[in-house]
Amino acid sequence: MPAPPPTSSTPNFFQMLATLRKAGSLARAASAGQKRFLSIHEYQSVNLLNSYGIPTPKSIAAKTPEEAFDAAKQFGSTGCVIKAQVLAGGRGKGHFDNGLQGGVHVVQTPEQAKDYASKMIGAKLITKQTGAAGRICNAVMLAERRDPSHEYYVAVLNDRNIGGPVLVASSQGGMNIEEVAAKDPNAIITTPIDFENGLSKAEALDLAKKLGFKSEGAQNEAADIFIRLYKIFKDKDATQIEINPMGETADGHVLCMDAKFGFDDNAEFRQKDIFALRDISQEEPSEVEAQKYNLNFIKLDGNIGCLVNGAGLAMATMDVLALHGGHPANFLDVGGGATPETVKKAFEILISDPKVKSIFINIFGGIMRCDYIAEGVINAAKELSLQVPLIVRLKGTKEPEAKEMIRQSGLKIIPFDDLDEAAQNAVKLAV
Repeated sequence: MPAPPPTSSTPNFFQMLATLRKAGSLARAASAGQKRFLSIHEYQSVNLLNSYGIPTPKSIAAKTPEEAFDAAKQFGSTGCVIKAQVLAGGRGKGHFDNGLQGGVHVVQTPEQAKDYASKMIGAKLITKQTGAAGRICNAVMLAERRDPSHEYYVAVLNDRNIGGPVLVASSQGGMNIEEVAAKDPNAIITTPIDFENGLSKAEALDLAKKLGFKSEGAQNEAADIFIRLYKIFKDKDATQIEINPMGETADGHVLCMDAKFGFDDNAEFRQKDIFALRDISQEEPSEVEAQKYNLNFIKLDGNIGCLVNGAGLAMATMDVLALHGGHPANFLDVGGGATPETVKKAFEILISDPKVKSIFINIFGGIMRCDYIAEGVINAAKELSLQVPLIVRLKGTKEPEAKEMIRQSGLKIIPFDDLDEAAQNAVKLAV
């Protein structure tokens, strides 16, 4: 069958892909609760691919310089590539906080591998995706050097317009696929996948031929990889599998040379082996702590702490702060089932951020009771010797009781009924 023409849905694949990549995205947190979409390290992705019979360059993980030295011995005189294992893109162009430039290097000897590993492991790698704080590197991966004669792009993900999984592929791999899609939509081939049965061999071969794999052997190897990638996607409750690049070598073989996986956190209960790979050292500590208490929390760069119930109200609260020139320090939805204890924990997380100069609590008491919020806030403010201004707006269930509790607390809590007035004062007091 001919390649499907570009449609209005084609950009949506890459919008979805971009959304999946933004591990701290606000929109994700606001949609039915916080989702991690678990990511795993490259060496873990390689192991998963290999377990399904998908070929990759030979790779060995190392968590100490000595392990890197021993691993490099296994690659012989051809040398290998050493890659910092940090959950962020742009590693090759990044830099470490100790001055080392680049998170990816070619090494010729075990001694070189040990030297690079000693500078990478334990240091923070800063890339365009990590922000200025960077992310700690706890391991490196040493990989066999395989230079492809051509690079392809392959991804498996769900498409809402089609109503099921798709395989998105391009013969223009090894580069930013969003840019490829924008400049040349015809370079993208989208193949719907039967959810239950996966890709047939005929469909997979047809795709391999369209992409331009040269020999019959390479076409068969590529087709087999496509089929197996979907099997992983379905078996492991993945939200995305992205191979960039898939390389065709000069001798006619096909390898997955880099991989990014995302997994649905709602499937954690049945994917224990996958979620055991989670590396919380790569995540914002305050977000990890919030997850323990079922708080929907995303750290931002502003200086006004926000504690709100309901994702929609939380988004509106941040909007009104921005309208008045303020900068939220976080997204925090305590949810309808919060207790005084969880509210206290949320408050602790807020004031642990040294950037926070004022706190704005905006509660609409529907399912959530305003007096629960007041109790948690009062307890936390007393125990933690709150120093920053605290602005509170409470409306709804148990509102009079909550306001009376605040009045009798003796604390410097500034109450407001009007949202704009409350937001204006939160911004003013944060300066």
